Amino acid sequence: MEYIFSDKLNSLKPSAIREILKNSGNSIPFSAGNPSPLSFPVDAIRELSADIFQNNSTAALQYSITEGYAPLIESVAARLKSRFNIDTDHNPVIITSGGQQGIELACKAFCNEGDTVICENPSFIGALNAFRSLGTNLVGIDIEGDGISPEKLDLALTENPRAKLIYLIPTFQNPRGTTTSLEKRKAIYEVALRHKVMILEDNPYGELRFSGEEIPTLKSMDTEGIVIYCSSFSKILSAGMRVGFVSAPEAVIQKMVVAKQCEDVHTNIFFQMLCHRFMTEYDFDGHIKGICDLYGRKCALMMSELDKNMPKEITHTVPDGGLFVWLTMPAGSDMLGYIKACTAAGVSAVPGIAFNADTEASSDSFRITYATPSDEDIVKGIGIMADVAKNWIKS
Repeated sequence: MEYIFSDKLNSLKPSAIREILKNSGNSIPFSAGNPSPLSFPVDAIRELSADIFQNNSTAALQYSITEGYAPLIESVAARLKSRFNIDTDHNPVIITSGGQQGIELACKAFCNEGDTVICENPSFIGALNAFRSLGTNLVGIDIEGDGISPEKLDLALTENPRAKLIYLIPTFQNPRGTTTSLEKRKAIYEVALRHKVMILEDNPYGELRFSGEEIPTLKSMDTEGIVIYCSSFSKILSAGMRVGFVSAPEAVIQKMVVAKQCEDVHTNIFFQMLCHRFMTEYDFDGHIKGICDLYGRKCALMMSELDKNMPKEITHTVPDGGLFVWLTMPAGSDMLGYIKACTAAGVSAVPGIAFNADTEASSDSFRITYATPSDEDIVKGIGIMADVAKNWIKS
């Protein structure tokens, strides 16, 4: 049988990161975007799970409403208001199946096939593939040290009249780990408002600041209803639960709910109940502080090892939070060859081309993480990558 697949999926490539993870074997896992297993509150989840099945099993195992578990919605809305100054009174919250679904639903709500999504370049591969699968065109704007240029955004919107969405990860960006400055956030908002184009603010790492000053979210500046805010519990509780959330104007939320009904009816209700119980019955702020302290220490270790061992020709970002570090080789380097050599030596990393808006574009960069590997593996892994790099640059 010869299978003829849809145009939407026929040209879509598998996630490079997922493929690397499948084939990484016993390599030191610098490639994964996974949270540290040390961040999982296993004992609390065990206790809460037992109590839910003992006293509320029917609700945990039955169908629920698409918008989400009402107590969890209330708790998330309250935290968004208190922690991120988001006006959830006029921007209701829905619960999604991970932050990934929130991204995809936002695109479904606003984009027809052939429309354009403006994004940072490089950007999160999961979002890029979601946009591609819906038949949109991607236009990337290269990220500078403090975010994309508002002037280049203005030009891109002028040159792409079918632009319907601006996708941004302003805080601890994936894959670069960098943060958009307050000045640029304000300017980006004004540009989007002038062009009447929605902003999709993806903030899965916003709770994970371990140094530097807090910067207001774009959504907290949104007086005109042009920002869709998306986040999740993946990096602060459990990635495997697949519980995310979106806050947006009522009319936008209504369309996203209809789209979600077509996809999965509702997000896993048992895990929603777990998230709510953990938020309200445990020291949620203390738990997050513990994660930030953990990542701050692990990041400092990786920075020290990079500065001590990596050839000076390879530069790296210095994150104030989140999970990722972006390394850049000299222009014109065979980055893919270097990554393959590192993999053969026992360390996995993600080549920068995986994050490009333009799938045919080249890259001199690659992404690594300090979150997943142990301290011992951070030291060992950076040592291996540095040794490979020294030989690679000599050649």
